[in-house]
Amino acid sequence: MARSRTRLAVFGSAAALAAGALVSAQVVMAEPAAAADRQWVALGDSYTAGVIPAAGDVFEVPRDGCERTARSYPQVIDRDLGSLFDLTNVSCGAATIANVTDEAQEPIGRHLPPLSEDPDYPFPAVPPQSAAVGPGTDVITVGVGGNTLGFAGILTKCLEVGQGSGGTGTPCKDALAAGIPARLDKVGQEYGRMLTVLHERAPHAKILTVGYPTVVPADTSKCRYNDLTQFGPVTRGDLDWLRQDVLEPLNRTIEKSTGTQQAAGFVDLYTSSQNHSACDADKWVEGVITPPDQVSFVHPNARGHRNAADHVTGAMLNTLG
Repeated sequence: MARSRTRLAVFGSAAALAAGALVSAQVVMAEPAAAADRQWVALGDSYTAGVIPAAGDVFEVPRDGCERTARSYPQVIDRDLGSLFDLTNVSCGAATIANVTDEAQEPIGRHLPPLSEDPDYPFPAVPPQSAAVGPGTDVITVGVGGNTLGFAGILTKCLEVGQGSGGTGTPCKDALAAGIPARLDKVGQEYGRMLTVLHERAPHAKILTVGYPTVVPADTSKCRYNDLTQFGPVTRGDLDWLRQDVLEPLNRTIEKSTGTQQAAGFVDLYTSSQNHSACDADKWVEGVITPPDQVSFVHPNARGHRNAADHVTGAMLNTLG
Protein backbone atom coordinates (compact mmCIF):
# COMPACT_ATOMS: atom_id res chain seq x y z
CA MET A 1 0.00 0.00 0.00
CA ALA A 2 1.49 3.32 -1.00
CA ARG A 3 1.52 6.25 1.41
CA SER A 4 2.22 9.77 0.27
CA ARG A 5 3.36 12.47 2.61
CA THR A 6 4.94 14.62 -0.10
CA ARG A 7 5.63 18.17 0.92
CA LEU A 8 7.95 19.34 -1.87
CA ALA A 9 6.55 21.96 -4.24
CA VAL A 10 8.51 20.82 -7.26
CA PHE A 11 5.62 20.58 -9.69
CA GLY A 12 3.25 23.32 -8.48
CA SER A 13 3.16 26.77 -10.01
CA ALA A 14 4.36 29.62 -7.83
CA ALA A 15 0.99 31.34 -7.97
CA ALA A 16 -0.93 28.23 -6.96
CA LEU A 17 1.44 27.49 -4.12
CA ALA A 18 1.28 31.06 -2.85
CA ALA A 19 -2.51 30.97 -2.88
CA GLY A 20 -2.50 27.59 -1.13
CA ALA A 21 -0.08 28.85 1.49
CA LEU A 22 -2.27 31.89 2.13
CA VAL A 23 -5.40 29.74 2.55
CA SER A 24 -3.53 27.35 4.83
CA ALA A 25 -2.20 30.18 6.99
CA GLN A 26 -5.62 31.72 7.38
CA VAL A 27 -7.20 28.41 8.39
CA VAL A 28 -4.41 27.58 10.83
CA MET A 29 -4.91 30.96 12.53
CA ALA A 30 -8.64 30.35 12.76
CA GLU A 31 -8.46 26.73 13.97
CA PRO A 32 -7.05 25.21 17.14
CA ALA A 33 -3.74 23.38 16.94
CA ALA A 34 -5.47 20.00 17.00
CA ALA A 35 -6.85 20.69 13.52
CA ALA A 36 -3.39 20.86 11.96
CA ASP A 37 -2.95 17.13 11.40
CA ARG A 38 -6.22 15.64 10.22
CA GLN A 39 -5.86 12.23 8.63
CA TRP A 40 -7.02 12.24 5.00
CA VAL A 41 -7.32 9.12 2.82
CA ALA A 42 -7.70 9.56 -0.96
CA LEU A 43 -9.46 6.67 -2.71
CA GLY A 44 -10.37 6.30 -6.36
CA ASP A 45 -9.57 5.28 -9.91
CA SER A 46 -7.37 6.79 -12.62
CA TYR A 47 -9.26 10.11 -12.56
CA THR A 48 -7.91 10.47 -9.02
CA ALA A 49 -4.55 8.73 -9.40
CA GLY A 50 -3.50 10.70 -12.48
CA VAL A 51 -2.03 7.84 -14.54
CA ILE A 52 -1.12 9.69 -17.76
CA PRO A 53 2.10 11.66 -18.41
CA ALA A 54 0.02 14.82 -18.95
CA ALA A 55 -0.90 14.54 -15.24
CA GLY A 56 2.73 14.41 -14.13
CA ASP A 57 5.38 11.82 -13.46
CA VAL A 58 4.77 8.65 -11.48
CA PHE A 59 6.53 9.38 -8.18
CA GLU A 60 6.56 5.94 -6.56
CA VAL A 61 9.72 3.83 -6.72
CA PRO A 62 9.38 0.97 -7.30
CA ARG A 63 6.17 1.34 -9.28
CA ASP A 64 3.17 -0.61 -8.01
CA GLY A 65 1.19 -0.22 -11.25
CA CYS A 66 -1.40 2.18 -9.80
CA GLU A 67 0.32 5.10 -11.57
CA ARG A 68 -0.23 7.87 -9.03
CA THR A 69 1.26 10.99 -10.54
CA ALA A 70 2.76 14.11 -9.03
CA ARG A 71 0.22 16.51 -10.54
CA SER A 72 -2.92 14.52 -9.70
CA TYR A 73 -5.35 16.36 -7.47
CA PRO A 74 -4.54 14.55 -4.20
CA GLN A 75 -0.87 15.47 -4.60
CA VAL A 76 -1.72 19.06 -5.55
CA ILE A 77 -3.89 19.41 -2.44
CA ASP A 78 -1.19 17.77 -0.34
CA ARG A 79 1.27 20.48 -1.39
CA ASP A 80 -1.27 23.24 -0.82
CA LEU A 81 -2.77 22.05 2.47
CA GLY A 82 -0.12 19.73 3.87
CA SER A 83 -0.09 21.58 7.19
CA LEU A 84 -3.76 20.75 7.69
CA PHE A 85 -4.28 17.27 6.23
CA ASP A 86 -1.95 14.28 6.38
CA LEU A 87 -2.47 12.39 3.11
CA THR A 88 -2.58 8.67 2.49
CA ASN A 89 -3.17 8.23 -1.24
CA VAL A 90 -4.16 4.70 -2.29
CA SER A 91 -6.03 5.60 -5.47
CA CYS A 92 -5.26 3.27 -8.36
CA GLY A 93 -5.72 3.36 -12.09
CA ALA A 94 -8.46 0.99 -13.37
CA ALA A 95 -9.96 0.57 -9.88
CA THR A 96 -13.60 -0.43 -9.63
CA ILE A 97 -15.96 0.34 -6.76
CA ALA A 98 -15.38 -3.22 -5.53
CA ASN A 99 -11.62 -2.57 -5.47
CA VAL A 100 -12.27 0.34 -3.13
CA THR A 101 -14.70 -1.62 -0.95
CA ASP A 102 -13.31 -5.12 -0.42
CA GLU A 103 -11.60 -6.67 -3.46
CA ALA A 104 -7.85 -6.71 -4.03
CA GLN A 105 -6.76 -5.28 -7.38
CA GLU A 106 -4.10 -6.31 -9.86
CA PRO A 107 -2.95 -2.94 -11.27
CA ILE A 108 -2.33 -2.63 -14.99
CA GLY A 109 0.10 0.28 -15.00
CA ARG A 110 0.21 1.65 -18.54
CA HIS A 111 -0.42 -1.73 -20.14
CA LEU A 112 -3.17 -1.11 -22.70
CA PRO A 113 -2.49 -3.39 -25.65
CA PRO A 114 -2.55 -2.78 -28.54
CA LEU A 115 -2.21 0.92 -27.70
CA SER A 116 0.68 0.53 -25.25
CA GLU A 117 2.80 -2.12 -23.54
CA ASP A 118 4.13 -1.70 -20.01
CA PRO A 119 7.57 -3.32 -19.51
CA ASP A 120 6.89 -3.81 -15.78
CA TYR A 121 3.53 -5.56 -16.26
CA PRO A 122 2.18 -7.66 -14.52
CA PHE A 123 2.18 -6.06 -11.08
CA PRO A 124 1.45 -7.72 -7.70
CA ALA A 125 -2.04 -7.25 -6.30
CA VAL A 126 -2.73 -4.30 -4.00
CA PRO A 127 -5.17 -4.53 -1.06
CA PRO A 128 -8.69 -3.12 -1.19
CA GLN A 129 -8.38 0.64 -0.83
CA SER A 130 -10.71 0.72 2.18
CA ALA A 131 -7.96 -1.04 4.17
CA ALA A 132 -6.26 2.37 4.42
CA VAL A 133 -9.30 3.74 6.30
CA GLY A 134 -9.71 3.36 10.04
CA PRO A 135 -11.15 4.89 13.22
CA GLY A 136 -8.52 7.63 13.13
CA THR A 137 -9.41 8.79 9.61
CA ASP A 138 -10.90 12.30 9.58
CA VAL A 139 -11.58 12.89 5.86
CA ILE A 140 -12.10 10.48 2.97
CA THR A 141 -12.24 11.55 -0.66
CA VAL A 142 -13.37 8.96 -3.19
CA GLY A 143 -13.67 9.26 -6.95
CA VAL A 144 -14.74 5.98 -8.52
CA GLY A 145 -17.48 4.39 -10.61
CA GLY A 146 -16.37 4.71 -14.22
CA ASN A 147 -14.71 1.31 -14.33
CA THR A 148 -17.69 -0.38 -12.67
CA LEU A 149 -19.78 1.18 -15.43
CA GLY A 150 -17.24 -0.17 -17.91
CA PHE A 151 -16.49 3.16 -19.56
CA ALA A 152 -13.11 2.06 -20.95
CA GLY A 153 -14.76 -0.87 -22.71
CA ILE A 154 -17.59 1.34 -23.95
CA LEU A 155 -15.12 3.84 -25.38
CA THR A 156 -13.08 1.05 -26.98
CA LYS A 157 -16.24 -0.28 -28.66
CA CYS A 158 -17.12 3.19 -29.91
CA LEU A 159 -13.64 3.54 -31.41
CA GLU A 160 -13.94 0.16 -33.11
CA VAL A 161 -17.40 0.57 -34.63
CA GLY A 162 -16.75 4.18 -35.61
CA GLN A 163 -14.01 3.20 -38.02
CA GLY A 164 -15.21 3.45 -41.57
CA SER A 165 -18.44 5.19 -40.55
CA GLY A 166 -17.38 8.50 -42.04
CA GLY A 167 -18.47 10.10 -38.79
CA THR A 168 -22.17 9.44 -39.37
CA GLY A 169 -24.77 7.44 -37.47
CA THR A 170 -24.70 6.00 -33.96
CA PRO A 171 -23.11 2.55 -34.32
CA CYS A 172 -21.90 2.47 -30.71
CA LYS A 173 -25.26 3.50 -29.28
CA ASP A 174 -26.94 0.90 -31.48
CA ALA A 175 -24.63 -1.80 -30.09
CA LEU A 176 -24.56 -0.88 -26.40
CA ALA A 177 -27.46 1.37 -25.39
CA ALA A 178 -29.74 -1.41 -24.21
CA GLY A 179 -27.29 -2.46 -21.50
CA ILE A 180 -26.50 0.96 -20.02
CA PRO A 181 -29.41 1.17 -17.49
CA ALA A 182 -28.33 -2.11 -15.88
CA ARG A 183 -24.75 -0.87 -15.68
CA LEU A 184 -25.88 2.34 -13.99
CA ASP A 185 -27.99 0.35 -11.54
CA LYS A 186 -24.92 -1.70 -10.65
CA VAL A 187 -22.93 1.47 -10.02
CA GLY A 188 -25.63 2.81 -7.72
CA GLN A 189 -25.93 -0.38 -5.72
CA GLU A 190 -22.18 -0.88 -5.30
CA TYR A 191 -21.59 2.79 -4.53
CA GLY A 192 -24.08 2.75 -1.68
CA ARG A 193 -22.51 -0.36 -0.21
CA MET A 194 -19.03 1.17 -0.51
CA LEU A 195 -20.09 4.27 1.42
CA THR A 196 -21.62 2.08 4.12
CA VAL A 197 -18.36 0.13 4.49
CA LEU A 198 -16.29 3.33 4.63
CA HIS A 199 -18.59 4.78 7.27
CA GLU A 200 -18.32 1.61 9.33
CA ARG A 201 -14.52 1.63 9.12
CA ALA A 202 -14.24 5.35 9.90
CA PRO A 203 -17.42 6.35 11.75
CA HIS A 204 -16.25 9.90 12.46
CA ALA A 205 -14.82 10.67 9.01
CA LYS A 206 -16.30 13.17 6.59
CA ILE A 207 -16.76 11.34 3.29
CA LEU A 208 -16.52 13.44 0.13
CA THR A 209 -17.47 11.76 -3.13
CA VAL A 210 -15.92 13.25 -6.25
CA GLY A 211 -17.73 13.24 -9.59
CA TYR A 212 -16.27 13.11 -13.08
CA PRO A 213 -15.41 16.16 -15.21
CA THR A 214 -16.81 17.05 -18.60
CA VAL A 215 -15.26 14.74 -21.17
CA VAL A 216 -17.53 15.26 -24.21
CA PRO A 217 -18.62 18.82 -25.07
CA ALA A 218 -22.27 19.82 -25.34
CA ASP A 219 -21.46 21.00 -28.87
CA THR A 220 -19.92 17.95 -30.55
CA SER A 221 -19.29 19.91 -33.75
CA LYS A 222 -16.06 20.85 -31.94
CA CYS A 223 -14.93 17.23 -32.28
CA ARG A 224 -13.03 16.37 -35.45
CA TYR A 225 -13.70 12.93 -36.86
CA ASN A 226 -10.64 10.64 -36.87
CA ASP A 227 -8.57 13.05 -34.75
CA LEU A 228 -6.94 10.89 -32.09
CA THR A 229 -6.07 13.94 -30.01
CA GLN A 230 -9.83 14.03 -29.47
CA PHE A 231 -12.06 10.96 -29.89
CA GLY A 232 -10.66 9.49 -33.10
CA PRO A 233 -13.31 7.73 -35.20
CA VAL A 234 -16.14 8.01 -32.67
CA THR A 235 -19.09 9.61 -34.46
CA ARG A 236 -20.71 12.82 -33.28
CA GLY A 237 -23.96 10.96 -32.75
CA ASP A 238 -22.22 8.50 -30.47
CA LEU A 239 -20.44 11.31 -28.63
CA ASP A 240 -23.81 12.93 -27.92
CA TRP A 241 -25.06 9.58 -26.68
CA LEU A 242 -21.99 9.08 -24.47
CA ARG A 243 -22.50 12.49 -22.90
CA GLN A 244 -26.28 12.36 -22.43
CA ASP A 245 -26.93 8.70 -21.67
CA VAL A 246 -23.67 7.45 -20.14
CA LEU A 247 -21.46 10.10 -18.53
CA GLU A 248 -24.02 12.57 -17.22
CA PRO A 249 -26.16 9.75 -15.74
CA LEU A 250 -23.00 8.34 -14.12
CA ASN A 251 -22.47 11.59 -12.25
CA ARG A 252 -26.14 11.73 -11.27
CA THR A 253 -25.96 8.16 -9.99
CA ILE A 254 -22.93 8.99 -7.83
CA GLU A 255 -24.55 12.16 -6.49
CA LYS A 256 -27.79 10.33 -5.71
CA SER A 257 -25.92 7.53 -3.93
CA THR A 258 -24.02 10.13 -1.92
CA GLY A 259 -27.22 11.77 -0.80
CA THR A 260 -28.47 8.57 0.81
CA GLN A 261 -25.55 8.40 3.24
CA GLN A 262 -24.82 10.38 6.40
CA ALA A 263 -21.64 12.44 6.71
CA ALA A 264 -21.10 12.53 2.95
CA GLY A 265 -20.94 15.34 0.39
CA PHE A 266 -20.69 15.36 -3.41
CA VAL A 267 -18.00 17.40 -5.22
CA ASP A 268 -19.23 18.41 -8.69
CA LEU A 269 -16.43 18.70 -11.26
CA TYR A 270 -18.70 18.54 -14.29
CA THR A 271 -20.09 22.09 -14.23
CA SER A 272 -16.74 23.89 -13.86
CA SER A 273 -15.14 21.90 -16.70
CA GLN A 274 -17.88 22.22 -19.33
CA ASN A 275 -15.78 24.34 -21.71
CA HIS A 276 -12.66 22.23 -21.22
CA SER A 277 -13.54 18.87 -22.80
CA ALA A 278 -11.24 16.74 -24.94
CA CYS A 279 -12.52 18.67 -27.98
CA ASP A 280 -11.95 22.20 -26.60
CA ALA A 281 -8.89 24.31 -27.36
CA ASP A 282 -8.21 24.75 -23.62
CA LYS A 283 -8.69 21.11 -22.75
CA TRP A 284 -8.53 19.76 -19.23
CA VAL A 285 -9.07 16.22 -20.49
CA GLU A 286 -6.78 14.67 -23.08
CA GLY A 287 -8.11 12.69 -26.02
CA VAL A 288 -7.10 9.18 -27.03
CA ILE A 289 -3.55 10.39 -27.73
CA THR A 290 -1.55 13.31 -26.36
CA PRO A 291 0.93 14.53 -29.00
CA PRO A 292 3.27 13.30 -30.14
CA ASP A 293 2.46 9.72 -29.16
CA GLN A 294 1.45 9.38 -25.50
CA VAL A 295 -1.58 7.18 -24.85
CA SER A 296 -4.00 9.16 -22.67
CA PHE A 297 -7.28 7.38 -23.41
CA VAL A 298 -9.43 10.33 -22.30
CA HIS A 299 -8.04 11.27 -18.88
CA PRO A 300 -7.60 14.61 -17.11
CA ASN A 301 -4.33 16.47 -17.60
CA ALA A 302 -2.60 18.64 -15.00
CA ARG A 303 -5.01 21.55 -15.62
CA GLY A 304 -7.96 19.25 -15.06
CA HIS A 305 -6.45 18.00 -11.83
CA ARG A 306 -5.76 21.58 -10.74
CA ASN A 307 -9.46 22.33 -11.20
CA ALA A 308 -10.38 19.19 -9.27
CA ALA A 309 -7.97 20.20 -6.52
CA ASP A 310 -9.60 23.61 -6.20
CA HIS A 311 -13.09 22.14 -5.77
CA VAL A 312 -12.06 19.26 -3.52
CA THR A 313 -10.01 21.68 -1.41
CA GLY A 314 -13.07 23.83 -0.80
CA ALA A 315 -15.05 20.80 0.32
CA MET A 316 -12.24 19.62 2.57
CA LEU A 317 -11.86 23.02 4.23
CA ASN A 318 -15.57 22.96 4.96
CA THR A 319 -14.99 19.86 7.08
CA LEU A 320 -12.86 21.91 9.47
CA GLY A 321 -15.89 23.67 10.93
